[in-house]
Amino acid sequence: MAEPRGDPHRTTGSTLLHPLSALLGIPLDQINFVACQLFALLAAFWFRICLGPGHASSAVRHAFATLFGIYFAVFCFGWYSFVVAMGYLTLCHISRIYIFHYGILTTDFSGPLMIITQKITTLACQLHDGIGRQAEELTAEQNRLAVKTRPSLLEYLSYLLNFMSIIAGPCSNYKDYIAFIEGRHVHMKLLEVNWKQKGYDRLPDPSPTGAVMYKLCITLVSLVLFLTLTKNFPVTYIIDNEFLEKTSFLSRLGYLYVVTQAAKPKYYFAWMLADAVNNAAGYGFSGVDERGVFRWDLLSNLNIWNIETATSFKMYIENWNIQTAAWLKRVCYDRAPWYPTALTFILSALWHGIYPGYYFTFLTGILITLAARAVRNNCRHYFLASVPLKVAYDVVTWAVTQLAVCYTVAPFVMLAVEPAIKFYKSMYFHMHILSILVLLVLPVRPQAHSVRRPQNQVMQNSVKNKDK
Repeated sequence: MAEPRGDPHRTTGSTLLHPLSALLGIPLDQINFVACQLFALLAAFWFRICLGPGHASSAVRHAFATLFGIYFAVFCFGWYSFVVAMGYLTLCHISRIYIFHYGILTTDFSGPLMIITQKITTLACQLHDGIGRQAEELTAEQNRLAVKTRPSLLEYLSYLLNFMSIIAGPCSNYKDYIAFIEGRHVHMKLLEVNWKQKGYDRLPDPSPTGAVMYKLCITLVSLVLFLTLTKNFPVTYIIDNEFLEKTSFLSRLGYLYVVTQAAKPKYYFAWMLADAVNNAAGYGFSGVDERGVFRWDLLSNLNIWNIETATSFKMYIENWNIQTAAWLKRVCYDRAPWYPTALTFILSALWHGIYPGYYFTFLTGILITLAARAVRNNCRHYFLASVPLKVAYDVVTWAVTQLAVCYTVAPFVMLAVEPAIKFYKSMYFHMHILSILVLLVLPVRPQAHSVRRPQNQVMQNSVKNKDK
């Protein structure tokens, strides 16, 4: 089944770069996206050097970040990106299908809305924690991130629409962003280290240049891989009738792994470039590691090494789209009164949109996550007695994890119902069946608590138990 093809020059944003799009044969929406991010990278360096906290007031930095963010969004996506919140976001997802049709716009106005929705709900929860709840009711992380004063209009708009994250994110915590604008961001992290013991007379001044160059190198490699591998290994080929008739089940599994790998570079490109833009502006410093190296991964959205070497479904998810996973945890998983895993997967599907393929993926993900957790809890300890057993366990779980992820995400890429069902039929629903059998055979340990209790309440209960 061939992928739907649309007008390669169609976009909801500016047509200024139409000649470049025609020359390169690349859709105009993608040209606009990359152009905005590259210009944002240059603006970020200028922002850090010329409008740093020592050269400009917080109000000026907020205003610049906001105005440039608005301009980038309008240039790239048009005025669609300025009506926010989950209800309108869902309507936009519907319009992608029934107005623009499947697959025509690869980057569209729903992208900024998805990021803005994350930021609005993040700030709403953190304001609720800071103003509407007692400190004793909060977990340690909720206490740390709680916002205790309402932001001004300028601060609010700057947080939502700043040029570093308006196009491709990521979502960050409000307090971290305000500390960055006010010039406290890096110092807050450096104060966590005793620099006198390390021979420093004063706090060092870490530069993000090295981190930016490294991330731009990965971005460039990802772009090359996207322009070569992704086009040569289309995911729709795995449900091509001729392919299904001529290949064995094991061959189809192997090709599934190949096409999934080929689909990753576009995400690596977008997320690494977004991370580099924020770092170039001086945002994203996360502290110092055990070797004394300055880290700029506060806003990183992926860890490629951990993704490619993941030996569990959980490890894979935790290192893919990291900031979205953190958002889901903070606004849903940590606050859900019942079934936090299932509710988090469902919210993730709703946030992504209304394409049926998303729901095939996330509902399958619930089943496989529960099964993988049951296998790990019941079997892993038997393989820790010796190094050879542990190595064998890691190799097997790596292979199973990678194939399970490929099996789960294929409908996410296909989007529509028919190809998703056809794909799972060609795979004999084997992961669904195996997961159900695992959950029926292996005992499932209940989670430690169905409602996330505040840290001090846990400590109080522990003390009470010791006193008995």
